[in-house]
Amino acid sequence: MDVQQVTKEMKLEHGSLPILKGISFQILAGEFVAIVGPSGAGKSTLLGIIAGLDTPTTGHVIIDGVDIAHMSERALADIRNRCIGMVFQTFNLIPTLTAQENVEVPLYVGKHAGSASQRARELLDLVGLGHRAHHRPSQLSGGEQQRVAIARALATDPAIIVADEPTGNLDSRNSDHVLALIAELRRKTGKTFIIATHSQDVAVRADRVIRLVDGQIAALDTSGGRITQ
Repeated sequence: MDVQQVTKEMKLEHGSLPILKGISFQILAGEFVAIVGPSGAGKSTLLGIIAGLDTPTTGHVIIDGVDIAHMSERALADIRNRCIGMVFQTFNLIPTLTAQENVEVPLYVGKHAGSASQRARELLDLVGLGHRAHHRPSQLSGGEQQRVAIARALATDPAIIVADEPTGNLDSRNSDHVLALIAELRRKTGKTFIIATHSQDVAVRADRVIRLVDGQIAALDTSGGRITQ
């Protein structure tokens, strides 16, 4: 992934408010990168642009040789389904569906419907929840719900997993379990993980840490990561 001079401005009644100011960096295949910074620094905005959920005001986001920055919504939806898995702080599971059915959802959107049930069961086994496949979200703990969400993000076998505060709604015990799972999945699958977080526990596990301050990249050195500036 190559992010080149990305800016984002919010239009106001009189003028505009800059959110991101010329963000540039590269992420290599298989890296675990943490994006950190205080509230309002632009982490979630940047993550949304990287994931194709939002478009920058200017700049480029190149994934596998394709610039997704100014694609049509239909083209972006196709890129998201094929290349990018998303994990959210609030899990975003469908409450009326079982764990297995939630994992199956992206497979029906894409071209994998024929093997959806088998794929979902395999992924739930991978995240340690095969025995909870037929439970609804209300019957699962917060940590279990996030593991279902991670399985769903892996459903279409995307190369990149983007997570926005994946441990933000979890207690320390469940946070540790989810972080250990992410590390294990990264080792087993070789996928790229990009995580926006306030958590130092996440940052120290990353290969590289990108710190945002006031919509710009600042240098940060952690015990687990290299300096990015």
